[in-house]
Amino acid sequence: MFNIKYVSKEDKSFWYTLDKHFDENEFELKIRDKRGYIISDGDKAVGIMRYNLIWDYIPFLTLIYFDKAYRGKGFGRKAMLHWENEMRELGHDTVMTSTQVDEQAQHFYRTLGYKDKGGIFFDDSPQEMFMIKALSSK
Repeated sequence: MFNIKYVSKEDKSFWYTLDKHFDENEFELKIRDKRGYIISDGDKAVGIMRYNLIWDYIPFLTLIYFDKAYRGKGFGRKAMLHWENEMRELGHDTVMTSTQVDEQAQHFYRTLGYKDKGGIFFDDSPQEMFMIKALSSK
């Protein structure tokens, strides 16, 4: 059964089993600003999701990640729809994300209505592609 909640201090050990990309100060900010989520199957934590505001205005999904056993089971789609609805309720009309061009995530985002909007190259890595979705009002 799908559940989603804001990340809390009690979730720290689980969080870091899936996300080692930022330091503890950033983790504390995700808690404080309610920009991190724990995704569960019933009472079992199975995934995480986090975002920032790009240009201090547009919600930018920086990570959605699941334990391998829970990939491809609909949890990602439900988490994304939850996040998009929350962003809409907060008054946002657009959301963004990015993924490397060699990753499968781009196909997932396209099925949710995200459109390719350009990219950037970093040294010694594949192109990072940016994707945007306009949120319709309910």
